[in-house]
Amino acid sequence: MQAPTRRDLARALTVGLGAAALPLLRAQAPKKVKIGVSTLAWNVNAKATETFEQSLKDISELGYSGFETVSPMIEALDASGALRPLMDKYHIAMKAGYLGTNVTDPALRKENVAKAISVGKLIKKYGGTYCVVAVNGRRAPGRGSAAPDNFNFSEHRANIVAALNEYGMALTDLGLGVGLHQHTGTVVETRDEVYAVMEAVKTKYMKFAPDVGQLQKGGADAAKVVKDFASITDHMHLKDYSNGKYMGGYCPLGMGVVDLEAILKTLEEAGLNPDVMYELDRGNAPMSARDTAEFGKAHLIKLGYKFPMV
Repeated sequence: MQAPTRRDLARALTVGLGAAALPLLRAQAPKKVKIGVSTLAWNVNAKATETFEQSLKDISELGYSGFETVSPMIEALDASGALRPLMDKYHIAMKAGYLGTNVTDPALRKENVAKAISVGKLIKKYGGTYCVVAVNGRRAPGRGSAAPDNFNFSEHRANIVAALNEYGMALTDLGLGVGLHQHTGTVVETRDEVYAVMEAVKTKYMKFAPDVGQLQKGGADAAKVVKDFASITDHMHLKDYSNGKYMGGYCPLGMGVVDLEAILKTLEEAGLNPDVMYELDRGNAPMSARDTAEFGKAHLIKLGYKFPMV
C-alpha cells in the first residue's frame, strides 16, 4: 500500500462529507450500530499517559461514540485517579476494556479468573459494559513471529474452550458482556480455529468479538465469518487490511480488502446493536493517529453513518 497522504485524507473527507450532504436516492433505515475507537493507534502506554489523554481528546472531538482501551491502561489510570477526570474533561464514555489472558495452561486458570474479575470490576466502575478477551500467543515467548509455528491446536482445543468458558462465566456474573477476540499470532488465529472454538464454547457466557482485519490477515473471509456468527457477534474491532508495508499491513477504513460495508450490514440486520471499535495498528504509520481516525470517519459517513454518534 502506498503511504496515505494529507491529500488522501482531504479527498476522503470530501467524499465522505459530500455523500452525507447528498439527498438519499432511496429510503434508508437509520443506523443503529454505534462506532467508537480503540486507543491502540495512539500507542498508549501505562507508563506515559499523555498519549492516552490525546486519544480521548481526538476521539471525542471527531464525534465517535466512545473508547476501548487495554487493561494495563485502565489499571494504571485507576490507581493514579486520572481516568475519571479525563473522561469527564473530554465528555467521552468507556465502552469496553481489553484483557489479554492465557487459555492453554490449566495451572494458570485460577489466577487468570481472579485477574479477569479484577479487570471486569474496573471496566464496570468506569461505565464500560464489555470485556474483550484476547488469548495468548502460539509461539514460545521471546521467539517472535519469525519462529516456526509449531502450535498444535487440536492438542490444546479442550483447554482453550474450558478456559474461555470459565472467564466468560466470571465476567458475565459481573454483568458484563464478554467475547473472544481472535488475533493473528495467538492460539486462535485461523478460520478453522475460530470456528472450532466458537462452535464449542458456551455462548451464553462467551460471545464473539472479532477483529475483522485480523481475520482477513489470518486468511479468512472476514465478512463470511461475521455473517456465520452474526447471532453471537456483540462487539467488534473494525479494521481494514491491505497487506501493505505500513501499520502491520493494516490501513485506514476503505483503503483495503475487508468488506466493511457487508460486515456492518450484517451487524445492522442481526439487531444486537454491538459497540464497534474502529482500530488500527499504527506502528510505522505515515500519518498521525488522529488522521487515521479522520479517514475512518469519512469512510463511515460514506456508508451512511452520522456523526457525532450519541
